Amino acid sequence: MIEVYTDGACRGNPGPGAWAAVIRDGGESRELSGFDSDTTNNRMELTAAIEALASLSVGAEVRVVSDSRYVIDGITKWVIGWKKRNWRKSDGKPVLNQELWQRLDGEVAIRKVSWQWVEGHTGHPENERCDELANLEMDRNL
Repeated sequence: MIEVYTDGACRGNPGPGAWAAVIRDGGESRELSGFDSDTTNNRMELTAAIEALASLSVGAEVRVVSDSRYVIDGITKWVIGWKKRNWRKSDGKPVLNQELWQRLDGEVAIRKVSWQWVEGHTGHPENERCDELANLEMDRNL
């Protein structure tokens, strides 16, 4: 099973932000990151998961570890209702970040993905590395 660790960060919310992922496949490890000059923390959390999954082969068995309840609850619980309601929340309002949720849903649909939450900023090595990578990405671009 491939292990993917993700994180997103923002300086201001909204503001400049970055995302990062650490991917462990057997004995190999690689890191991904990216920057957006005007975004939100939630958009960066979603983008980290999207980009990490998109870098993997179709059909891959993946465990995504994230400190974002927004991402994990959204993709494992909320998305089912959103799709039934044509991408509207239970109150009838449009889903925020709909285009990212649709992209994530598409990436998940073509892989075997499980999700695990980890508390952020508590010394989890890969979560800390993702946070560091996202902050380095912002530092490079600001």
